[in-house]
Amino acid sequence: MTSRVIALTAGLALVGPIVLLRPSTPDETLPRLMLWAWERPVDLRGLDRNVGVAFLAQTITLGPATFVVAPRRHPLQVDSGTRLVAVTRIEAPVEAPKDPAVIADIARAIARTVDPTVHGVQIDFDARVSQRGMYRTLLHEVRRALKPGTPLSMTALASWCLDDNWLHDLPVDEAVPMAFRMGPAEAPRRNSLGDRLQSGRCRAALGLSLDEPLETRAGRRRIYIFNPDPWSAATIDAAKRQGQP
Repeated sequence: MTSRVIALTAGLALVGPIVLLRPSTPDETLPRLMLWAWERPVDLRGLDRNVGVAFLAQTITLGPATFVVAPRRHPLQVDSGTRLVAVTRIEAPVEAPKDPAVIADIARAIARTVDPTVHGVQIDFDARVSQRGMYRTLLHEVRRALKPGTPLSMTALASWCLDDNWLHDLPVDEAVPMAFRMGPAEAPRRNSLGDRLQSGRCRAALGLSLDEPLETRAGRRRIYIFNPDPWSAATIDAAKRQGQP
């Protein structure tokens, strides 16, 4: 099988016409099991066709009136048939931008991570309550900037899915509750992510880590799995077992 090496930058591809569309159905375009490939050299050649890769494409750091894009630095090796999701990590150590023009520019930077090899976009942003308004606007702008049919995913803190419902009207196809690296107050409720989610947006997917197995079954949801160590044949097999329905 032909393989390819990907080292995406923020300006890799041009975006198509700006179109406002209803969220697509990721289940029709993306595999049920997705492996996260973070910032290190990653070789994920030889995956089954029912396993995809969500790779860190770039990190965007926000300031009060501007932003900085840091593209992926390390190569990702995958087979040509592997379904890919480009992940943008957002950091906001200070106040996030409020200017609609700046937010639209950030959205276009995220949309440019899509090229003919990429089938979806995911945003990873632990937004504070004060940043939710900006994040909501950003997600709508990203949706407008993406070509029709491109799945849009977001990661979600567990509290957003268990105690909150601010996600219910966001223009995303899935919110991925992160059932790992939870703080001491949230950790006892990890297994609740399997059966009592307040937000319907959180019911289609689940984020797990190989070193923190979840007791409840994943069911029919799409599973994203993080590996704190390098991916190998053994850890890929472990991810498949952890992601079983």
